[in-house]
Amino acid sequence: MYEKFGQFINGEWKKSSKGETYEVVNPANEEIIGSASKASSEDIQLALKSAENGLEIWKNTSPWERSKIIRKISELLRKKTDVLAKWLTLEVGKPLAEAAGEIGGAADIFEWNSEETKRIYGETLQSRFPNTRIHVYYQPVGVVAALVPWNFPIILASRKISTALAAGCSVIVKPDVITPGSVMELVNICKEAGVPPGVINLLSGDPAFISDQLLSSDVIKKVSITGSTRVGKLILKKAADKVQRVTMELSGHSPFIVFDDVDINKVTDMAITAKFRNNGQVCISPGRFYIHESKKDQFAKLMVEKTKKLKIGNGMEKDVNLGPLTTKKRLEEIELLVETTKKEGGRILSGGKRPSGFNKGYYYEPTVFDNIKDDFTITKQEPFGPLVPILTFKKFDEVVERSNNNELGLASYIYTNDMEKANKASELMETGTVAVNTPVVAVAEAPFGGIKQTGYGREGGSMAIKDYLNIKYTHMGIHYD
Repeated sequence: MYEKFGQFINGEWKKSSKGETYEVVNPANEEIIGSASKASSEDIQLALKSAENGLEIWKNTSPWERSKIIRKISELLRKKTDVLAKWLTLEVGKPLAEAAGEIGGAADIFEWNSEETKRIYGETLQSRFPNTRIHVYYQPVGVVAALVPWNFPIILASRKISTALAAGCSVIVKPDVITPGSVMELVNICKEAGVPPGVINLLSGDPAFISDQLLSSDVIKKVSITGSTRVGKLILKKAADKVQRVTMELSGHSPFIVFDDVDINKVTDMAITAKFRNNGQVCISPGRFYIHESKKDQFAKLMVEKTKKLKIGNGMEKDVNLGPLTTKKRLEEIELLVETTKKEGGRILSGGKRPSGFNKGYYYEPTVFDNIKDDFTITKQEPFGPLVPILTFKKFDEVVERSNNNELGLASYIYTNDMEKANKASELMETGTVAVNTPVVAVAEAPFGGIKQTGYGREGGSMAIKDYLNIKYTHMGIHYD
């Protein structure tokens, strides 16, 4: 599976200089998919040199030419959806249809940034002096280190790669060891689309080792990471040594607030969509379900009925809604969190165990909890799995305060037919994104990211490219005769 790839340096796939590899596991059956290349220090130094050379080429390539190449990547992603979707299902475990949706989202991101390439606007300001002009313009920040997680490897790599390319930067991509093939296939598409050698590089292997080496280098001028808050803090401390620019989208624990004036049947459908995408292994997945006390029983009843209808199985099989969790570690952490929640007083309404009939694979039933309190572990610790903890509330101010009482601030979901309530709640939510009466948050045309310990900076929308650019101001004297 991985033989045609390796380390991608200076436009070519190469084996690791030491010839080392690591095994990648299929979470659906625990079988070895194959052995992927493991980067050495020598490989990392070669990639840094390659990216340095690639920067000189790419920043001097006209925006219109960059735009054509980035759009070509978008077109190839759509053309090769089936190939890429199979990679995602094999490595992550998500169903094929869901994987295809991720590819579509990635293609949208490349398409969006192909257009942003031509719209990096500077400005001319009126000077206080009659014989001077003030010019403000933007230049590429330099070589970017893109640190990509395993849950949405293609779409998250696409956000980082496409924005870097649009800004005129070169980039070194580091996929997670759990999902290297998905990102390798994406990088191969970039090569096919005509990205010059050195502009995109990929280093596969030990994440901590590669990240540490990259951030220790004077070559790297910016880091973009999607990951846990714990890892983000480590990266931030390391980046401080070189004063590298950092964009961080870290952990989330999103409140899902349901007021008493909604159609609960429609809301539970949206809850299923938002919660169980990628089996809940999503940073924006709802983590705390605050349901108005008058609607709680109805909400819980419908959630139980609907989650029981979700088909669990290998994502390669037809009509599967929930694949396995991606790693054995994730499965064990979910099991521990469920047991902890039970001990703290939570009551399981459905699920709560590994499904019967599966001898292999990291499967876990979608689990709905009642009797959850604000001080339970599950309301503080990001579930990152198929768990639905239900809490109740009485008043507007109360639920806003409780929802905001969390150190994370990525997304929040609000359901009400009262537009005054919807607007007020969305303004008061301490999160970077808010979904009102929809399960959809992340789209290519909107700025995505969080506040508080979820990080800073944005990916997507017209604002994201600014994080990959330096602002330059020139005070120009004009001498008249």
